[in-house]
Amino acid sequence: MRVLILGGTGEARELAKELVARGEHVVSSLAGRVARPKLPDGEVRVGGFGGPEGLARWLTENDVEAVIDATHPFAERIGANAATAARETNTPLLRLARPGWTEEPGDDWHWADDLEHAASLLPKLGARVFLTSGRQGLAAFAGLDLWFLIRCVDPPEAPLPRRHEVLLDRGPYTVERERALMRRHGIEVLVTKDSGGAMTAAKLTAARELGLPVVVVRRLEGRRRPETGSVTTVQDALTWLSGTRKGSPA
Repeated sequence: MRVLILGGTGEARELAKELVARGEHVVSSLAGRVARPKLPDGEVRVGGFGGPEGLARWLTENDVEAVIDATHPFAERIGANAATAARETNTPLLRLARPGWTEEPGDDWHWADDLEHAASLLPKLGARVFLTSGRQGLAAFAGLDLWFLIRCVDPPEAPLPRRHEVLLDRGPYTVERERALMRRHGIEVLVTKDSGGAMTAAKLTAARELGLPVVVVRRLEGRRRPETGSVTTVQDALTWLSGTRKGSPA
C-alpha cells in the first residue's frame, strides 16, 4: 500500500516507522520550515506541492492509496489543501492529531483565539513573557512594551518585540529545566499554543508550580477539516489504514 504521510510531528515519525517495518511504501512529506528536521523512516520529500491542485496531481501520478495528515495541530493550510486534493482524487484521508492539553488544578490559564488575541491579554498578566508559540506570527507581539524570552527551533524573522532575547532550543524538556529557566529570567507569564503531547508539556507544569498565568492559543481543528475523519493515536491510524484502499469509503 502506497501511503503519503503529511508529517513533521513525532506521531508522523512513529507512524512511518511502523509502516516501513510492515513493508509498506511510505512517503513522508515535510514542509521544509525547520533547518534540521528529524527525518522519519522511509522515503522523504521536502517542500510544498503547489497548492491543492499540485497535491492532487502528485497523488494521482504516484498512485497514492491513502493520505494521513499528521502535521502540527496549527499547520492549517496543508490540512485544507489535503482535504481538497483527497476529495478531488477520491483518496481516503485521515487526520492524526494528538489531543490538546487539559487544564489541571492550580493552573491559571487564559484562552486566546489566535496570537493577536494572546498579545492583547499580556499587559494585564505580566511584564516578562516566556513566548513559546514558534517563530511564525511573532509580529503580533512586536508592538508591546514588554520583555520577551522567545524560544524556537530556528532563528525568527522580524518584526520582533523591541525588548527580547532569543533562545534556540528543541524539546523534549524537563520540568526542572523549565522551572530553572523561568526563574533565571524572572518570567511572569507564559504564552503557548495548545500543541498537546509530552515533548513540550513540562513548561505547563513548571508554570503551575511557580504560580504563573499561561496564555493558551486554542486550536481551530473543528473549523478547518469538518469533512475529515480524525484519530488521536498511531495505533488508531494503523487500524484505519488496514481497512482502507483507494476508492473505498474513508
